[in-house]
Amino acid sequence: MKTAIARFLPFWVLLFAVLASGCDDSRQRLSVLSGPTMGTTWSVKFTGTPDDGVPGLKKAIEGALVTINQEMSTYIPDSELSRFNQAPAGTRATLSDDFARVINEALRLSQQSDGAYDVTVGPLVNLWGFGPDPDRFEPPSDEDIRKAQARIGWQKLVLDDKVLLQPGGVYVDLSSIAKGFAVDKVAELLEKQGLHNYLVEIGGELRARGHKPYKQPWRVAVEKPIPGVREVENVIDLKDMAVATSGDYRNFFEDNGKLYSHTIDPRTGYPVTHKLASVSVLHKDCMTADGLATTMTVLGPEKGMEFAKAHELAVLFIVRTDKGAEELMTPAFKAILDKQEK
Repeated sequence: MKTAIARFLPFWVLLFAVLASGCDDSRQRLSVLSGPTMGTTWSVKFTGTPDDGVPGLKKAIEGALVTINQEMSTYIPDSELSRFNQAPAGTRATLSDDFARVINEALRLSQQSDGAYDVTVGPLVNLWGFGPDPDRFEPPSDEDIRKAQARIGWQKLVLDDKVLLQPGGVYVDLSSIAKGFAVDKVAELLEKQGLHNYLVEIGGELRARGHKPYKQPWRVAVEKPIPGVREVENVIDLKDMAVATSGDYRNFFEDNGKLYSHTIDPRTGYPVTHKLASVSVLHKDCMTADGLATTMTVLGPEKGMEFAKAHELAVLFIVRTDKGAEELMTPAFKAILDKQEK
């Protein structure tokens, strides 16, 4: 099944929320809203009463998600992003505020990672069957990969304030960051509605603030990176931060016994082949966590750990070994776990 912005399923699957019942105090009653978006689902859990009421809050959330999809989806032919990707060379597109905000962060991550993360990777994503083009069940030819790779390079994009130059043939793909941004956007809406204890989830990416009823923490669990298995690998108390996970065990195709991951290395043109099964990033905002998770999935366990330590990031790596899955944590991630155990 193809989705609007992202195809991968939730990795953070257990949301330990206890519904308070028989309680007259709205501050201690958990409310839940949910619905479909971007080919997956969204969910919001919160305590308190929205300024515009629960129906008004749900309408605002749904409207914001529709707008983000219309701006940044490659699956919608007339989206703002699709129009840019189809524009002739020399076109200067004036971006909406949110689109400009996301593309600016994507370009920052592209530069910071020396192209391990590249916002122009779209032609390769589509060629390998992980974009809006039809699915593939066998690898593309080396020649087709070379042709697609010739169109890639974040340096080709020029962003001046909110004006983005299309140099010709560049295809921007925001699927690795737009879902995280949508989580942040919903969190901003909750804040504007006077809500300060909430958990937002879209397709497995989460952001939390405050706590559940009776000052219980929001607890989420990272899944074991095993296809077809739903088991817990680790549990984290999520407070005033976001978490995003990237992995290769949900979205892939198999040909002649070989698995091809949906994560494409823009520097080689091929899916990643290392033993890194999943990467989970804790960060103050979900947009950046989302992009960083993809970045370190491309880099692999060794280079990814070096990158994470160099930038003092809180990251959990799960690596496949002959003895099974092994957890590797950055000092910043371990410090968060140690703090919550005290």
